[in-house]
Amino acid sequence: MSVWQQGATIELGIDSLSHTGEGVGRWQDRVVFVADTVPGDRLRVRLTHVKRQYAHGKVLEVVQPSEQRVRPSCIVADKCGGCQWQCVAYAAQLAAKERLVKDAIARIGHLEPQAFLPIVPAPHPFGYRNKVTYPLGRRRGKVIAGYYQKGSHRLVNLNQCPVQDPRLNPLLAALKQALQPWPIYSEQTHEPGLRHLGLRIGQRTGEQLITLVLAGPLPAGLQAEAEGWLQQFQGVVGVCVNFNHQGGNRIFGDETQVLAGRPYLWEEMAGVRFQIASTTFFQVNTAQAEQLVTTLRDWIAPTGRERLVDLYCGVGTLSLPLAGAVAEVIGVEVHSASVQQAIANAQHNGINNAHFVCAKAEEWLPQYDQAGDVLLLDPPRKGCDRAVLDAILHNRPPRILYVSCHPATLARDLAHLCGSGTYQLAKIQPLDMFPQTAHVETIALLTS
Repeated sequence: MSVWQQGATIELGIDSLSHTGEGVGRWQDRVVFVADTVPGDRLRVRLTHVKRQYAHGKVLEVVQPSEQRVRPSCIVADKCGGCQWQCVAYAAQLAAKERLVKDAIARIGHLEPQAFLPIVPAPHPFGYRNKVTYPLGRRRGKVIAGYYQKGSHRLVNLNQCPVQDPRLNPLLAALKQALQPWPIYSEQTHEPGLRHLGLRIGQRTGEQLITLVLAGPLPAGLQAEAEGWLQQFQGVVGVCVNFNHQGGNRIFGDETQVLAGRPYLWEEMAGVRFQIASTTFFQVNTAQAEQLVTTLRDWIAPTGRERLVDLYCGVGTLSLPLAGAVAEVIGVEVHSASVQQAIANAQHNGINNAHFVCAKAEEWLPQYDQAGDVLLLDPPRKGCDRAVLDAILHNRPPRILYVSCHPATLARDLAHLCGSGTYQLAKIQPLDMFPQTAHVETIALLTS
């Protein structure tokens, strides 16, 4: 039997970590990806999916553990699909993320920044998430909530999670019990019921928001139950229900109703007070979001006369804290509810020089006839639409700040912007927004 085939057992060492979180090793000039491994591990591995030049494998034995291997803080870390790197020492996580960004910029973007700054570590590698959304299920008659097991659609039941704000742990355990009498959605039969449990906390204010995602009509009595939660759980200021009747992986639907209390919580970040609703996009790591704003402000080096254009502005998470340092902010966002929240957030904070537009970035920017002094980009993982990049090259704003959660699409977009010589890549700054996972935030500065 050939050794290089599915089911074969090999021994190899792990050299690095991939953008998917898997360890990367080499065996006879072929690459092997193995989950739950650490650079420096020596392993015995069973090959599971085999191609000509690479394969995926499963750990059979850790022959010699790496010095960077640590005991996970979570008792189900080997099963749960929420985190990939709890077995990796934090210093090694940071080094891996820094290398992932460097490799993407060099290999995909074919660029070399004038300055590549060291990654900014998170002040709290655990307990940092201000928002979690758990799929719900029922097993042996009991309500369960958690994340899906790696490589499967089986829920790993959780009563606490070490990466979420610890103030949410007792709420998670108690709500699982409280939801016991209520119908739970079945993915197999599509029987109506509750699909997800969403928890959100203002880490600076302590305010908490509960969101139930429901497929089907609102069960009788659920509103009264929600009103009781406001009295029962200290810190909870609102309970909402979001209706999602569609199949697939989309968590939230388009309609949200308040069952009790208010439909939002307050959070304070970088000197600005934000109103955040159930489905609002807001950075999940408040402390690192503040560091992100600080870095952006430093790189802008504002004189107070700049016009800042913030594409993909959301609820003004980045632009509102920067508004006090510049003459004018124009925020562009496709989601109308986020635009309304951005306007409300500006009003609540007495910020009068920020204006928000509901539009698609790729449609608005080509029609915008002023370059602006600073362009701030914070697109989704897929990066910027080609029409946005072409409009930037046409308008030629003097400075571009690009915030990205996906090094590969960042590198692709930077290559397009720098390819004609219009812009130079002045700085790259990785920032660890998501400890214990392979995800990394990156800030890039382009100058003309």
